[in-house]
Amino acid sequence: MGGRRAGYGVYVYPNSFFRYEGEWRGSRKHGQGKLLFKDGSYYEGEFVDGEITGEGCRHWALTGNTYTGQFVLGEPQGHGVMKYKAGGRYEGELFRGLREGQGHLVDADGQAYWGSFHDNKRHGQGRMVFRNGDEYEGDWVRDQRQGHGTLRRADGSIYEGQWHGDVFSGQGSMAHCSGGVYRGVWINGHPMAQATEIMILGPEVMDVARGSSFTLTIQLQRDDGEVATGTTSAFSWTRSVDGISPVVALRPSLPPSAQRCSPLCGPLASHPARPALCSPASVGDSPVLGAWLL
Repeated sequence: MGGRRAGYGVYVYPNSFFRYEGEWRGSRKHGQGKLLFKDGSYYEGEFVDGEITGEGCRHWALTGNTYTGQFVLGEPQGHGVMKYKAGGRYEGELFRGLREGQGHLVDADGQAYWGSFHDNKRHGQGRMVFRNGDEYEGDWVRDQRQGHGTLRRADGSIYEGQWHGDVFSGQGSMAHCSGGVYRGVWINGHPMAQATEIMILGPEVMDVARGSSFTLTIQLQRDDGEVATGTTSAFSWTRSVDGISPVVALRPSLPPSAQRCSPLCGPLASHPARPALCSPASVGDSPVLGAWLL
């Protein structure tokens, strides 16, 4: 054979960093084989004319990551599965070792994304389920929600509209789980029309039968008394009146302080991508009212 390697054999490179065990053709690695690295890394799979090309498995000792799938000239390229030592996995398309095209990524926290990737980042159309149960579907730009999308929160609140820099920005609509709705322009995650006062519309005193429900209609106003444009709110509240008088007294105007809205509305809870929420409070042991304050 004139000294040319062919068939199956083992070759240790002069620098002793590489060791190859497998098939040869014309003195080149060709067919099935395993290339071992001195640091503990390895590739096992197909070779074509001396190059890592075809189906195989690659393990990196430095990172602890392992990839199984298609290769082109030594790089993960095509379709495959990458398992990360730190936790999580990616299954989908790659180009030159980076996530590129359609894929499914689960991170170390269990958050999952299905959709388009570019340059290893979420980019294009995609859907993501977050650790807290929130779900987003829409446009992404370099790992951030940007463009048009819909966020469904675990508490039932829904935002649909424009995003920029991972927050609500532009025209959008938020239907909060409490019943409040805001439709209008958002700036840096907050409605442009900011309310500072809650006005309860209707009588100041209501007779409520034991165990029955009633509806409160509220209006969000600004400091000048004008209605905050784009907000509509109606809340239905059912409570037990055992041990409590079934006559409910309501103040028509409920200006909030920095920490509390009023005796009828509990502590404010803030979120970087939504209006501050006045969470249900208690009269006795019963929730009373949920409303937005900005």
